[in-house]
Amino acid sequence: MRVNFLIKMSAVKRTIESSIKYYAKKYPVLAVTGPRQSGKTTMLKTMFPKYTYISLENPDLREFATTDPNGFFKYYSGNLILDEIQQTPALFSYIQTLVDASGKMGQFILSGSQNFHLMQHITQSLAGRVALFKLLPFDFDELQQANLLPDNYEEILVKGCYPAIFDREISSKVFYANYLQTYVEKDLKQLIDVRDLRQFRNFISLCAARSGQLVNLNSLGNECGISQPTAKAWLSVLESSYIVFLLQPYHVNFNKRIVKTPELYFYDTGLLCHLLKITNPQSIQLHPLKGSLFENLIVAEAFKQNDHKYLHADFCFWRDASGNEVDLLVEHNDKLSIVEIKASSTIKNEHFKGLNYFGALEGSNVKSKNLIYTGALNQKRSQLNVVSWRETGAILK
Repeated sequence: MRVNFLIKMSAVKRTIESSIKYYAKKYPVLAVTGPRQSGKTTMLKTMFPKYTYISLENPDLREFATTDPNGFFKYYSGNLILDEIQQTPALFSYIQTLVDASGKMGQFILSGSQNFHLMQHITQSLAGRVALFKLLPFDFDELQQANLLPDNYEEILVKGCYPAIFDREISSKVFYANYLQTYVEKDLKQLIDVRDLRQFRNFISLCAARSGQLVNLNSLGNECGISQPTAKAWLSVLESSYIVFLLQPYHVNFNKRIVKTPELYFYDTGLLCHLLKITNPQSIQLHPLKGSLFENLIVAEAFKQNDHKYLHADFCFWRDASGNEVDLLVEHNDKLSIVEIKASSTIKNEHFKGLNYFGALEGSNVKSKNLIYTGALNQKRSQLNVVSWRETGAILK
């Protein structure tokens, strides 16, 4: 049984690999970011077996690199994978000097799980020399190709998509409990001074209860017993650690009545469900947050496939003061694909209201109108597409 399972796991090829290989011939430095445990190290070691792998979380190697960077690069003189490089900010300037002198493509591959610090150093030292990539937990296409995507959305929603859950057969409950304690709190201590970890855990849970909703920092702060600036800082930490992301509103102003506050989503619904204490997929159908949970699943999937396929599309949502809304807008090549997300297996005409209203406002700027639902069949209708949740990537085409 275990052997067969591992054979299946070997078929989980990360979509982003082809883009990384292509741009390794175009840029001297590649940087791969993403949450802890998303598979960055495994993927890079497999893709570049001839590169020397160095983890800068190792205190001895970190001390060597920090106190004697010239000696460090003299000792490790070949092609390098430098993992968690944000731990040693002094190396970035040396890497700039080395790649400028050598002119060699694909010389360094950098990886890290703290987007804020990594991007800060890249912007300062490596602008124009680096291709940036983001590896998130498995997307639906990757799981489908390995025959690991379940038939019902409730199961994957609760299970989540982190590789270790599939690879090591760890239960979601155990994985996410350890993930929060081992990784989130570790990053937290490095990024910000939080004296009460229980209070921060409560803050994350409050964010989970607001998934798919407009961000209200005053409400979050009041419920958690912290100030609005502290709530803003803590939310920023969750963003930089790839726990949550913000979906911004559409910027075109229709009669100055457009909502300007972003919506909050979690990158992984397994963690989201863990925070909401949802452990049974069968309970989703009757859960009061069913609609928000399904919406989070689809929006996060769109973000994952966009990054893994290296499409560079922009995402936003639209809502006006009268209640008209579109859950997701995909902007690519100056055209919009607009998406409504419904946690229903039955299609009703009322589900198309927001799509048709916004489509009339934007006219020729709209490339396609799409309704994503919980059913299994795709439908091509005269003016829009009905898309199964399993085929979410179709909205990016």
